[in-house]
Amino acid sequence: MMLLPCPWCGARDAGEFRYVGESGTRPDPATATRDQWRRYLYFHANPRGWVREDWYHGAGCRRYFTVGRHTVTNEVRTARGRS
Repeated sequence: MMLLPCPWCGARDAGEFRYVGESGTRPDPATATRDQWRRYLYFHANPRGWVREDWYHGAGCRRYFTVGRHTVTNEVRTARGRS
């Protein structure tokens, strides 16, 4: 069982959440090229080790937040809300 620490609700089972994806900077819609959008939406690094990810607490507060998670051990060390 994997627990995720929601900044508003506390630690909960991962089944309450939806994985949004790796955190990153969204391209500016007014100036981004099709290739930049394609890379932003479909190409991810998927490294082995610590990554920043965005999650959505759909079965709880219905808010988005960011965690630092180790992709091999599923250890989570940080969680913070998104504005």
